[in-house]
Amino acid sequence: MEQYWMPKKLDFKNLRLCLDNYSPTFIYIRLVGSMGGTVKVNEKLGDKKLDFKKDKSGLYMLVDSNDVFHFPLKDYQKGFSLEYGRIEPTKDGIGRMVILSHGIDPYDPNLPEPQKSTLRTVLDNHLMEIDFEGRINLKFHSWWDKELNWKYWTIDKPGNHHSVK
Repeated sequence: MEQYWMPKKLDFKNLRLCLDNYSPTFIYIRLVGSMGGTVKVNEKLGDKKLDFKKDKSGLYMLVDSNDVFHFPLKDYQKGFSLEYGRIEPTKDGIGRMVILSHGIDPYDPNLPEPQKSTLRTVLDNHLMEIDFEGRINLKFHSWWDKELNWKYWTIDKPGNHHSVK
């Protein structure tokens, strides 16, 4: 999976940047380990507005100002990651999903442009995924492990392009 990890300390800043600058299309929340069996939120957003509120009692995910899920943030170990959904053209016209490992430059000109971006995290034993149209821009933040070529990234506003050097 082409996944880009972000520092936990920037989670809510990154979430705000995504929701304010990109077009969310879907939110999905389920219990970890349930393999899709214990789904709590599974909603196409269309014209609905996705937002969040964070206070002392945790994180509230809101759709059209209505609370759809509350994370108390009592078990919160990792930061967000972002996955790109890239489709490579094929001769039959169907296309195939591009599967890449870590350490890839998200702006590699040899790769097809992402058709969607998925912001993902695990909070309080629940997986949350938010899909967005097209590419959410990233910029390099810091090294997680230079020997393994693992990097931390952060969300960038549309129009900015930050290739890794």
